[in-house]
Amino acid sequence: MSREPDGLAELLPQWHRLRDAEEGEPLRALLAVIAEQMDRVRDGVEQGYEDWFVETAAPWALPYLGDLVGHTPLPGYERVRARGLGADGEAGTRGRLAEALAPRRDVAATVANRRRKGTLALLEELAAGVAGWPSRAVELSRLVAHHQPVKLYGAATAAVDARRLERGRLADVRDGSALDLAGGPFGAVARTAEVRRAGSERRQGGNSPAGVGLFVWRLKPHPVTDSPAYCVDRARNLYTFSILGNDTPLVTKPVPEPSPAHVATVDHVPAYIRRRQLADRLVDYYGPGKSFTIRRDGGRDPVPLSDLVVADLTDWRYRPARGQVAVDPVLGRIAFGSRSAPRQGVWVSYHTAFSDDTGGGEYPRERETPVTAAVYQVGPGRPFQRIMDAYGAWRDDRRGGRCGPDGVIEITHSGAYQEQLDFELDPGDRLEVRAAEGARPVIRLLDWYSNRPDALNIRAREDGENHETGGTGGTGETGESGESGGAGGTGESRAENERDGTGDRPDCDAGRPAPPRIVLDGLLITGRGLHVSGPLGALVLRHCTLVPGWSLEPRCEPHSPEEPSLVLDRTTACVAIERSVLGTIEVIGDEVRHDPLDLHIRDSVLDATGHDRAALSAPDCRHAHAVLHAHRTTVIGEIHTHAVEIVENSIVTGVVRVARRGIGRMRFSYVPPGSRTPRRHRCQPDLVGREHAPLVRPLFTGERYGTPAYGQLADGCAEEIARGAEDGSEMGAFHDLYQPQRLDSLRARLAEYTPAGTDAGIFRVT
Repeated sequence: MSREPDGLAELLPQWHRLRDAEEGEPLRALLAVIAEQMDRVRDGVEQGYEDWFVETAAPWALPYLGDLVGHTPLPGYERVRARGLGADGEAGTRGRLAEALAPRRDVAATVANRRRKGTLALLEELAAGVAGWPSRAVELSRLVAHHQPVKLYGAATAAVDARRLERGRLADVRDGSALDLAGGPFGAVARTAEVRRAGSERRQGGNSPAGVGLFVWRLKPHPVTDSPAYCVDRARNLYTFSILGNDTPLVTKPVPEPSPAHVATVDHVPAYIRRRQLADRLVDYYGPGKSFTIRRDGGRDPVPLSDLVVADLTDWRYRPARGQVAVDPVLGRIAFGSRSAPRQGVWVSYHTAFSDDTGGGEYPRERETPVTAAVYQVGPGRPFQRIMDAYGAWRDDRRGGRCGPDGVIEITHSGAYQEQLDFELDPGDRLEVRAAEGARPVIRLLDWYSNRPDALNIRAREDGENHETGGTGGTGETGESGESGGAGGTGESRAENERDGTGDRPDCDAGRPAPPRIVLDGLLITGRGLHVSGPLGALVLRHCTLVPGWSLEPRCEPHSPEEPSLVLDRTTACVAIERSVLGTIEVIGDEVRHDPLDLHIRDSVLDATGHDRAALSAPDCRHAHAVLHAHRTTVIGEIHTHAVEIVENSIVTGVVRVARRGIGRMRFSYVPPGSRTPRRHRCQPDLVGREHAPLVRPLFTGERYGTPAYGQLADGCAEEIARGAEDGSEMGAFHDLYQPQRLDSLRARLAEYTPAGTDAGIFRVT
């Protein structure tokens, strides 16, 4: 519409406007149409001026601006534009991929980059700008061992030979710090020359006179702030940084580089912290705002730097002296002296690594709170100290008519809550239990009762069922109160949930309220799983972690590998799981009275802790009474279900058995041979034949939850899987990272900006 639809009409004399009003204002309507077209012309002229500048140009004009400066589009960009990117450059189903290719930023930096062609700092900027990876560029040619001259000839020759003494040196066995960094991007120990190229796709080398290596870190640093540490012994002097009790390596908190021409050091990338490195530079890594801190006995100040000692705490053999605190950054362990053990707890802040923003963390995400929702905050200094207290207050307000059906229980800190949680919902209730922005609360479900299970219970009451009186659940225990920090957040928008069928379902009878709905958002649940029963309308898990196997052993082995994380017991809930990590889903359905429930999984990991265990099934490995919808999901285990509506861009490592194969489809996914599925479209290993099927299978860097590279496809994974998704990205939960496209783009820019004859290669550190 026009910005001023009556602008032209207001310019007419009053007599014409009065006469036009008597005739029904046809002239005013005509002038409004003309004004609208004038506005379109005006906007076109203004946009034509904006199209002269790369910062404000329309997306369609970027290739033309790039041609003026000799810019080469990144691989795949033209195909993305042709297959769904809207005219405005942001619409379309492939907008995220187009954003990953980043043509606008690339075009803008073309001239400046060409002036700095061949510099190491430029290669690192390309890795950050094109691929979004922190990196370290290394001249591998300087690490090739040289024969040093025996005799010096003149002053000029002596100066050249003196410079040669600084490069190509062999290992000094007395320099422990240099040996600790040998073989990595920060090592200075020379090696003998080799003929393998740095850019080889089979086996990389690079130690040649023309070798250049770009070392990249694909895992992202995730902070954990003021979280309770886990005590592993009765003497209370042995702890792990992870509240789950597993070993987790610490990573460096990256700091910004001082200038664009600066070459990255170990402080500028999320590298794993080594023991000797920490011992040599403890002051650079320990303290508030740095890589990690340790607080004890509720004190606000961290443990003094003078009390820390770096040690190897494997098998807890090292015993610190009285007053000392031993730290092992490789295993993520802490040991206090036996006579100076903390009595009131230990809190830690540290950084760990993971592939993407999945399963909860301190990363920001969008949240949507209904205007009429009643918010009940839980945490230190808040109105409620326990989750069940906030739930009881909301339930009383709801039944007393003091609030509407929407209730939000927001946990504001990263402490551990040890209480029995039982949520009973009435028809029409809409409850959300979520972590506040910047918090990652942990719910520890322990052995509270001896005569019944201790799962987190969610039960929907039948319409007309009597209300119980008094509080529900809880044991009177208070949760461990770490202070503020952690991670949390929401997830995708409610509109997408409604498109997936997880929104509020209208009841056939207009006089009856809709079934209740519950959302769990940003929570880490350990010790037990979730038990859902009754006529629930929708269950939504966003950015949550239900620890596979309930809890972890020190080496990330599951404590109860065969126990389910989510039990759907005779419920009608439509389940939506988004960007979450969880274990086995067990469906106990009433196949006579109820239709199969809908199960939607997006961008998540479903882990049965073994390829031969059922990740989705009914008890005794029977078919689950459910219809599966899986998008960009990694399933470690088998699937036994009633039907599959859609499985796309996903990986299933175990056999799939579907009872009703006449409906649904599977597309661009990996399904093991011998699976019984609905029709498949471009799935693997169907496309390679039987003889090559054993070679085309998913390989993961880590298959145990708690390890940094959990669920990440290994470098040696078959290309049919690593690039087998619909848009050429990888299959599985980390599809939207677009790792193959980033790698191709970075290779293209390396070939363009490295000197002729240079052997440049990309080395993936994580």
